[in-house]
Amino acid sequence: MERNYLTSDKNRFVMAAEKLVAVSLFFLCFASALSFAAEYPQASISNGQITAKVYLPDAVNGYYRSTRFDWSGALYSLEYKGHNYYGVWYDRVDPKVINWVFDGNDIVSGPCSALYGPVNEFQTPLGWDESKPGGTFIKIGVGVLRRGDGDYNRYRPYDVLNPGKWTVKKHKDSIEFQQELSDPGSGYGYLYRKVIRLEKGKPNMVIEHSLKNTGKKAIESSVYNHNFVALDKQPPGPDFTFRVPFQIKPMRPLNKGVVELRGNEVVYQRPLAGKDEQAVLMQGFSDNASDSEIVMENKKVGAGIRIRGDRPLVRELLWSIRTVLAVEPYVAINVQPGAEFTWKDMFEYYTLPASK
Repeated sequence: MERNYLTSDKNRFVMAAEKLVAVSLFFLCFASALSFAAEYPQASISNGQITAKVYLPDAVNGYYRSTRFDWSGALYSLEYKGHNYYGVWYDRVDPKVINWVFDGNDIVSGPCSALYGPVNEFQTPLGWDESKPGGTFIKIGVGVLRRGDGDYNRYRPYDVLNPGKWTVKKHKDSIEFQQELSDPGSGYGYLYRKVIRLEKGKPNMVIEHSLKNTGKKAIESSVYNHNFVALDKQPPGPDFTFRVPFQIKPMRPLNKGVVELRGNEVVYQRPLAGKDEQAVLMQGFSDNASDSEIVMENKKVGAGIRIRGDRPLVRELLWSIRTVLAVEPYVAINVQPGAEFTWKDMFEYYTLPASK
């Protein structure tokens, strides 16, 4: 009995020591992760009501260095009255993944899609068709890239040969990005400018863009904001309201029992969970910019967002899985040499009574 008692004490001591080591290692790893995350170039802006945090473009140390999304203005957090509207929608990033996949309980993103918040993508690359494999093409907001074989795939990373010249100017309540890029070999060149501004005395954010064609060829593409909304980490479901100004005509079949259309609203019939995915490609909008308005509200947490653009839509898509509700309003771009094209995205954040 005595030996067993001593052995038991020893075991308790060993187990306690092991727990202490495990806890210490956990906090060490956690602190290291925070330290690593803090190393990404970033900035914070505020107008006293909204606080927004933004990753900065950096070809060496930037959080996002892949080739799908525009490198500038990647908002990874926006807080208003205790609510956070943006955040990570995936569990991990795997370079072997194209776009994203469900892997067991994990949502795994490929490098190209691993970004969040209101981020831009310029849909059509410049010079792909004229180039040969091994040659170059341009992705606006990214740079000059190496062309591969086959068709262009926006979910596949391409080698960045020249990210252009990036300039960032930060103010208390705004931040300005500028990318200057010239590729004489292809004949394309541009000056791209984006300003994120928080309006004085209002819970509003405006993202202003301009694209000046400094090359010899016309720039024809389309651009959209992906609007990855992860409001207080609430899953898309009946607590969410999603509506637009026009009567929605779906272009694809809807998943039965997941969502239904009611006039100008997309209604979730149950919370998304597991491997649920729903995309609604919408038609029914006019050529009036007022049809670009989007309203998303969550009655459970009592918060909402209204998004508007100043250009007519050419396409609109709502995409959602259990961690994110994302709407993509597309506008067309056609900029002749020497000309400049501008467009604007406006965001209004607000609260409403939360349900109990």
